[in-house]
Amino acid sequence: MNDWLVYIIECDDGSLYTGITNHLPKRWHAHCNGTGAKFFRSRRPKQVVWCEYSHDRSSASQREYQIKQLSRLQKLDLIKPA
Repeated sequence: MNDWLVYIIECDDGSLYTGITNHLPKRWHAHCNGTGAKFFRSRRPKQVVWCEYSHDRSSASQREYQIKQLSRLQKLDLIKPA
């Protein structure tokens, strides 16, 4: 079932976080409350700036890894509006 997505969150310090989930509102809430990724213990999530849908768990993990290998400039290019 293709109910997973890959997302990028911009933080209050300008950093970008890439993750995967099958329930974005629940994951967003966890990140905002400090119960999500350790990444958000020292910074606050500001907004979801990019999502890619139609993944299964495996393909979402693979895509997350690909995006995490990109430079900041490449990530900014990816999330830039068309």
